[in-house]
Amino acid sequence: MSCRGIQKLLQGAGSGPAAWSRTPAVSCCCRLRSGPCRALSGPGSGAGPGSGSGSMNVFNREMKRRQKNWAAVLQDGHQYDYLREEVGSRVADRVYDIARSFPLALDMGGGKSYIAEHLSKEVVQRLVLTDVSQQALKLGRRSEIPTRSVVADEEFLPFRENSFHLVVSSFSLHWINDLPRVLSEIHRVLKPDGVFIGAMAGGDTLYELRCSLQLAQSEREGGFSPHVSPYTAVTDLGNLLGRARFNMLTVDVDDVQVHYPGIMELMTDLQGMGESNCAWNRRSMLHRDTMLAAAAVYKEMYGNPDGSVPATFQILYMIGWKPHESQAKPACRGSATVSFRDLAKVSRPDSADQS
Repeated sequence: MSCRGIQKLLQGAGSGPAAWSRTPAVSCCCRLRSGPCRALSGPGSGAGPGSGSGSMNVFNREMKRRQKNWAAVLQDGHQYDYLREEVGSRVADRVYDIARSFPLALDMGGGKSYIAEHLSKEVVQRLVLTDVSQQALKLGRRSEIPTRSVVADEEFLPFRENSFHLVVSSFSLHWINDLPRVLSEIHRVLKPDGVFIGAMAGGDTLYELRCSLQLAQSEREGGFSPHVSPYTAVTDLGNLLGRARFNMLTVDVDDVQVHYPGIMELMTDLQGMGESNCAWNRRSMLHRDTMLAAAAVYKEMYGNPDGSVPATFQILYMIGWKPHESQAKPACRGSATVSFRDLAKVSRPDSADQS
C-alpha cells in the first residue's frame, strides 16, 4: 500500500466502527530504510554496510524485523510475552491517568497490541497499530477498540502532520537508531495538545548478563565484544524530549527483576521475546567455554540462595505533550508577588499570639 493509501486510515469521517475492526496488516512503501547502513565508525566498531548519511546506525533494523517475525510464529510464543504484557499494562495505566478520551491513537511498535488489550473504547475510540513485524501484527490480541494494523518502521512514520490525539509505544524504542529524529516524528504526527506516552529499556537493563559475558570473554579469549545492546540512559531522556519540542515532561524509572534457572534460560527467553542483540558490531557466536564461564560468573556474582539468577530490566517511562495555547505556562521571570524570605514569617506564629 502506498503512503497515500495509509492516510485514508486516518480520515474515517464516513466510516463506522465496523470499518475499523481489526484488519490484516497492510504494508507501507516506506517501511524500511532503503539501501545499506553503517555502524558507528572507529576501530572495532564492526561497521555494517556503508552509508553517507552521517547519522548513527547502531542497530540492523532488518535483523530486528527478522527476529520479531521469528519470535511471533513460535508455537509456544505466548510464554515469552510476560515482560511485554507487564510493561504494556503499565503504559495503559498512564493513559488512564489522563482524564480525557482520545478519538484516534497510534501504537508504535505495538506488535501483538500489548497496550490496547488493557484499554477501553471509552478512552481510545480508534487505534492504528504499527510494527516492523507483519507476523506479530497478524497475531494481535483481541481488543474492543476498532483497530487498523500497518506494517511500518518506527523510524519512518507514514502519517500526516497533526493526525493523532495520542501516541503510545511500549518496549520498542530502544532498538531505534536515531531516537531524536523519531521523537521529532512523534511530535509531528501528534495534534496540538496531544500526548506521547512511551516505555523503553534503560541503560541498566541486563547489567548482570553484560558484566558476566564481558568478564568471561576477557578471561577466556583475551578481550570482549558487545553481546548486550547499548541502551539510553535515563539522564539523557528528558533532554531528548525537550529537543523534540515536547512540553510538560515526565520521566520515571521502574526496575523489573525476573528470576531464571540460569543464563541459558535467560538467553532463550530473550530470543523468544524478539529481544536478541541486533547491533551491527555483534558477534554471532560465543565459544562454549566462554558460555560455561559466563554462567559460573553470573551465579557467583548475582546468584540467589535457591540457585536461580536475577535479570534486571530497567524500564524508562516518558510522557510529553505537544504545545498548545491552553496548556499551563511558566510565569515570567520577576512576576512573583511574594518573596521566599517571607515564607518564614508566614509559617512562624505571630508574637502577639504567643503572649
